Amino acid sequence: MDRRQEILEAAAKSFSLFGYKATTMDQVAKIANVGKGTIYTFFANKEELFNAIVLQMIEEMRAVSDAVAVEGASFEQNAHARLMQMLKFRKTHLLYAKLIDEEKELRTPAVIEVLSTIEQEIVSYVRAKIERAIEKGELKPCDTELVAYLIFKAYLAFVVDWGKTHDEELSEERIAGLLSGTIFKGLLA
Repeated sequence: MDRRQEILEAAAKSFSLFGYKATTMDQVAKIANVGKGTIYTFFANKEELFNAIVLQMIEEMRAVSDAVAVEGASFEQNAHARLMQMLKFRKTHLLYAKLIDEEKELRTPAVIEVLSTIEQEIVSYVRAKIERAIEKGELKPCDTELVAYLIFKAYLAFVVDWGKTHDEELSEERIAGLLSGTIFKGLLA
């Protein structure tokens, strides 16, 4: 493994354990077992290092979401599988979960910005899948940006937010059925 990758892994570990605000370049250097100057040969500052890690995390999230898609399945089935996988990733990925906690507790501006960027990337990902489905004749033409946002936020609301204000969480089957009978029903060609 090269030095840059070692530094990225060490930084990801530090940000996952301590959060953005509490992570220092000294900590990253210690975890990576390199001098702090070595980090600066690859990254100008903590923000640049953090952004590189977040980009890797976004790519990882895309990969795990694409991995659950089934060749020949309907757009709706694959959209459901991909979005559920993204939301599982959001909950179980140590760095992503730590960023969500830090945003809630400390309102760190850099973390708020990064979480917004991640959400934009997710919406762009969903939008690309919608556009491909329209090209294939699976979905009716629509405002893909708005529909991607609507689908993502609907899943986020039912998977993440529902349990916060209700006594029970919704099952994956119930979420799929509800969205099938509403949002997806109106999109299908």
